[in-house]
Amino acid sequence: MNVAFFGLGVMGSGMASRLLQSGSRLVVWNRTRSRAEPFVAQGARLGASPREAAVGADAIVSMLADDVASRAVWLGADGALAGAAPGTLCIESSTVSPAWCEELARAAAMTGCALLDAPVTGSKAQAASGELRFLVGGAPDALDRARPLFSIMGRETLHLGATGAGARMKLINNFVCGIQAAALAEGVALIEAAGLDRDTAFSVLATGAPGSPLVKAVGPRMIGRDYTVNFALALMHKDLSYSIAEADRAGVALRTAATARELFATAMGRGFGQSDFAAVVEPLRVPSVIHRQEQ
Repeated sequence: MNVAFFGLGVMGSGMASRLLQSGSRLVVWNRTRSRAEPFVAQGARLGASPREAAVGADAIVSMLADDVASRAVWLGADGALAGAAPGTLCIESSTVSPAWCEELARAAAMTGCALLDAPVTGSKAQAASGELRFLVGGAPDALDRARPLFSIMGRETLHLGATGAGARMKLINNFVCGIQAAALAEGVALIEAAGLDRDTAFSVLATGAPGSPLVKAVGPRMIGRDYTVNFALALMHKDLSYSIAEADRAGVALRTAATARELFATAMGRGFGQSDFAAVVEPLRVPSVIHRQEQ
């Protein structure tokens, strides 16, 4: 299959690598060209623009930061839809708003293309190993065409419903994750301020009722202050914002999500936006406690 892939960040690079290793004929485009060069060295072709990359593609996959980045790649004179032939399968795997997915689906239909919103659960390691889970919205026949690609990049594909359903489920998933991370950050800060042994105290959380996969994965990064990016803090803030807006449309108030978003906003204000989202703990830490622990 000829595949055009846009967005070679933390997640996209792993997904594109899986496609390339599977034998797919891959054309890549990334706003920062240097991120695309390793793929070209492995046999992918570099597109000069999203439009040029989409020419001749059987399928187009994008994994971008937000609605703004997605719109810039798909629409306009140099956008992917301008180069896509009728019948091209369009897959938006970015975490974007359902409203944008619905608009993009209409734009794709006008060019004779089908769109699936297919965001993923999983992080950097799962993208690299092909263990992602795809949450899909769109027509069943388009999904059937996409399954071979999803099976290369992921372990499971769930059809949530019509266009926008995948995006909605992803936002629900991520706002719950964001709330857990914010609560864990407060717990870690309190453990430290109370003078408890951090490793022992965290083991109580990790092996007890609070011990979700997220708590087990993110807690050690908070305690060790290892903010190597698995999922950028600024993206979690964005996802909480999209979740709150979508819930407002549905008449639901996400009060806990709003509180968590404030904590992430504070961390962004302290310069942690491009760090791993585990860094949400940093503004909560008591400076004198951290100083004493580091001595």
